[in-house]
Amino acid sequence: MKKYNINLEELKDYLGFGVAGNFANHLGEAGEADEFSVIKTKEKDAPKGLFPFYIPNHQSFLGKFPFSTEKINHNNIEQLQIEAEVALLCDFVFENGKLIDLKPKYFGAFNDCSNRIQNGNKLSTKKNWGDNSKGIAPDFIEIDSFNKEGILNKFHIASFVRRDGVLKHYGTISAVNSYSYFFEQLKKWMIEKFNNQEETGPLEEINPLIKNLNNHKGILIAAGATAYTEFGKKNFLQKGDEIFVYVYNARFHSFEDIMKDMSGADIHLSQCSKLHQIVE
Repeated sequence: MKKYNINLEELKDYLGFGVAGNFANHLGEAGEADEFSVIKTKEKDAPKGLFPFYIPNHQSFLGKFPFSTEKINHNNIEQLQIEAEVALLCDFVFENGKLIDLKPKYFGAFNDCSNRIQNGNKLSTKKNWGDNSKGIAPDFIEIDSFNKEGILNKFHIASFVRRDGVLKHYGTISAVNSYSYFFEQLKKWMIEKFNNQEETGPLEEINPLIKNLNNHKGILIAAGATAYTEFGKKNFLQKGDEIFVYVYNARFHSFEDIMKDMSGADIHLSQCSKLHQIVE
């Protein structure tokens, strides 16, 4: 299994998009179900749509580079939550103004940190407040094949907050294969949304945002946030909180390995992408 070192300078040339509503109950727990009720999907459990959080050189807030491997800028946001996710670094084929193919190459731990104030604006406005508003693990893992036969099917997502020395589960431990859409189903759905998603409710039209895609290196996809624990539902981030997000091979590493790692034990998590951030 090969690790891939994340180069933040290189990431400045990737477009960043997230998948909304790809885990059961997440939108309701995030207080966003009402805003998304206007969006009808073809299948009951389908994600609601795509949203942008970083478009290089865009003239709006979307042009601000948000990624950090070490910290989150609290920005005095009253209702700030971790969104623990799997992120996919993708190559693409883009021809005649249309996305023809997406090719996920690497995956890793991601924090799609989000402002929960419901103000009727687009979802994207709650996702990027400038420097250090997103978390990305320093190491990703190479994807052997983006299907159920591949290594990614063995991975789980876990997230925690350490506050005043006390460690709390923040998101429910979730298997990657428990996403509503993943692998080929997610890939086909995303290609359709990149080309055809219209402005509806909290989501915007996507195709105009990728018109210059061939001038860029790739696309980073945040595949969707897990459901929250009771602590995660009721506790917004505070300055000084420590954030941990693990995307780990649950058939290779035990949950005890993860807990030992957070306690500072010398554990070699060889089949894991780990994000550790401080809220400032």
